[in-house]
Amino acid sequence: MKYSLNLAHLYGDLLNTYGDIGNILALRYYAKQMDTNLKVDIISLNQEFNPEKYDIAFFGGGQDYEQMIVSKDIQSKKEALTKYIHDGGPMLAICGGYQLLGQYYIGADGQKIEGIHALDHYTESQDNNRFIGDIVIKNEETNQEYHGFENHNGVTYLGKNERPLGTVVSGHGNNGKDKTEGAIFKNTYCSYFHGPILARNGELAKRILITALQRKYPDADLSKQQALEIKPTY
Repeated sequence: MKYSLNLAHLYGDLLNTYGDIGNILALRYYAKQMDTNLKVDIISLNQEFNPEKYDIAFFGGGQDYEQMIVSKDIQSKKEALTKYIHDGGPMLAICGGYQLLGQYYIGADGQKIEGIHALDHYTESQDNNRFIGDIVIKNEETNQEYHGFENHNGVTYLGKNERPLGTVVSGHGNNGKDKTEGAIFKNTYCSYFHGPILARNGELAKRILITALQRKYPDADLSKQQALEIKPTY
């Protein structure tokens, strides 16, 4: 392989609801086509996250019990993760991971769980309701449509310096009110899409990988990688 990238899978041994590890499989698949070896480390409880070591980070979602455990441990990684995000490190955060990057989220039992405040959004809880079903959004910057499946009780409201991953075409999105879904801050992408999102939306996987390669190899000719054709799978 011509290039190599290091990926940190945050709490990969605890958070893998709805097969979200498929996002890493999709990244490996596209990385291989880009002449790139993707090395994955699981960073879990009581382990340090080194923002200088990793080129990509992935943060999935889990059940309430596992997310509660993670919410306490991740405070020890708050400074390092915030530095990584604010320095422009590429990250994909899904569902619970998305929520924990923000200010806080309210669990199904009404308990307020503190996030790491790396991003400015916050998440409330619905009473006896979930947003479940197929969803389609359109990213206004790239004009691309993303297709997926949502299943979440939380309702998220974006904050300062955040823009949505896309505008809802069909489905509910972040909160069912403002037509936003997910969040983008610098090179961090957040979403409620399961499915997993990158398996059905390869252009987003390509975007994350190209960003990581450009940051690690600023003088490389990546024209071949940028020209990689992604065929829709939906």
